[in-house]
Amino acid sequence: MTKARFALLALLIANTCTEAQTPAAPTAVAAVGYEQHIELTWQANAEPNVTGYKIYRSTNGGTSFDFLKQVGKEPIATDWTGDEGQILSRYYKIVAVTGATESGFSNETSATTHSMSDEELLEMTQRASFRYFWDYAHPVSGLARERSNGNPNIVTTGGSGFGIKAIIVGAERGWVTREAAVDRMIQIASFLQFADRFHGVFPHWINGTNGNVIPFSQFDDGGDLVETAFLMQGLLAAREYFDQNTPLESALRDVITGLWEEVEWDWYRKNNSPVLYWHWSPNYAWQMNFPLRGFFEAQIVYILAAASPTHPVPASLYQTGWTSSNYANNSIHFGHKIYCGPFGGGPMFFAHYSYLGFDPRGRKDAFCNYFVRNRNHALIQQAYSVANPEHHLGYSADCWGLTACDGPNGYSAHDIHPSNDDGTIAPTAALSSMPYAPQECLAALRYFYRVQGEQLWGSYGFYDAFNLDQNWFSNAYLAIDQGPIIGMIENQRTGLLWQLFMQNPEIAPALQAIGFQADSSPAEEAFTEKNGFDVLLYPNPISANGGLLNLEFSILKKQKLTAQIVDIQGKVLQTLFTDREMGTGVFREKFQITNLPKGVFFVEIKNGVGGICSKKMVTE
Repeated sequence: MTKARFALLALLIANTCTEAQTPAAPTAVAAVGYEQHIELTWQANAEPNVTGYKIYRSTNGGTSFDFLKQVGKEPIATDWTGDEGQILSRYYKIVAVTGATESGFSNETSATTHSMSDEELLEMTQRASFRYFWDYAHPVSGLARERSNGNPNIVTTGGSGFGIKAIIVGAERGWVTREAAVDRMIQIASFLQFADRFHGVFPHWINGTNGNVIPFSQFDDGGDLVETAFLMQGLLAAREYFDQNTPLESALRDVITGLWEEVEWDWYRKNNSPVLYWHWSPNYAWQMNFPLRGFFEAQIVYILAAASPTHPVPASLYQTGWTSSNYANNSIHFGHKIYCGPFGGGPMFFAHYSYLGFDPRGRKDAFCNYFVRNRNHALIQQAYSVANPEHHLGYSADCWGLTACDGPNGYSAHDIHPSNDDGTIAPTAALSSMPYAPQECLAALRYFYRVQGEQLWGSYGFYDAFNLDQNWFSNAYLAIDQGPIIGMIENQRTGLLWQLFMQNPEIAPALQAIGFQADSSPAEEAFTEKNGFDVLLYPNPISANGGLLNLEFSILKKQKLTAQIVDIQGKVLQTLFTDREMGTGVFREKFQITNLPKGVFFVEIKNGVGGICSKKMVTE
């Protein structure tokens, strides 16, 4: 027998022995009960040939167990119990699988479902999203993988910035120890020191094993200034959070400072032009040719570029670059002024990415208070779903949120412009808007979990998107969608990430230099410019006899209002209320329509001093 044949025979025998080896039973099996599901976790088996795990469940107190399902190699599973009732106790055992061979049963574990408060739902959602950045992080770099259904070696620079904020939240809430979080941050920061950079700027995609650039497109194989800004926003928050005087935390802060100070923001002016550019490549130079002129998700770039202690750009670039071209947009949609950005505000992520660290409350530039702008953006999207002009299935006051996400026809950006709305709702759009419109966003969270959760909830929280028109549900997660969920919910609950980023000493002087000033406008204010009030009505059309009319009032200042239904000649057919004192805010009320014929009418709201709002109502 030749040496080559002997080696081949030995390999076949080794593989056969490996296949035949019975794996050990899974250990550290645990179960946690929520309202609509039970979550199972365990210690992953050490055997390399384990291909998955089988879950067995008992519904009779552990007397007998039935096969529930088989999952892959990840040591986590979800048992959706929502359609089985409330307060359910379930018992579980797990076996490891290698081909046709199975381990013995694990230890038995159990959990009981229970009704959950809003705070518990928020905690559940955050913790699940955290796992994407902790459990699913790249094993070598510790950075965030681009998506759960793509090349597992692609890590995303911007998504990793969001993931660093998730690690901070996880440590603060005790989901991992501070020591474990520091170790992970050391892993991340050390890897970034040796990853490809282009004048200090990271590429959009990085190989998570060796740090080499992975081209995002044909000419985009160099630095990405926007993605780098999202990363730096996370690193600077981490520099403030890990503030203890220990060797590891001190070293971490030093490495972060080095990465921050090595970003050459000024290089990306493209030969000292008055605007920053998104991309530069050593192979294609400025061929991508994307000047950063707002408004979209990249406002943080100009803040950080002005704040840089080593490579700053003139503060005036905020005016000559960011706000220089068709920036203002004073249109009003559903009673809410958008101030800047495209029609209706654009995709919802425009209000998230730059504001995970940058706190927009209590300050404004020459155009607006961005908290108010972003709140109005969210309220416009929610009101649009109520109005539902494109007649998509499911759209309602609770089911809303248009942004860039996966869809039945691939990844695309969605907003309220008719050409950009194909019926695809992304949970991240509403959930990441939690600081701006908590009432509306909590309603969406309850809907996503309690109504659509069986198909929409998985190991890392809510899947990316769904489209009821096409009965399509994503089964994937994206770092840039999961990260804003955990971060912006935390900003709503505690303001932690806003506080950490804003306390960096470079930030306040930069904001002042580029023109921000204090603004005393109430953060929750929804402007209705003309009369100090506006109204949204739905459904429309409505049943002529006995229909239930919903009115949503947006009130800028306290005043007395009268509401009536009139015909096209102005004749009053029904008075809903008269001289009612209404305070500032957003209010909803239902009124029953009585004895109206089918046709076109108007709901008129008057304030008694000349202000009037008239909305067409169709009865059928």
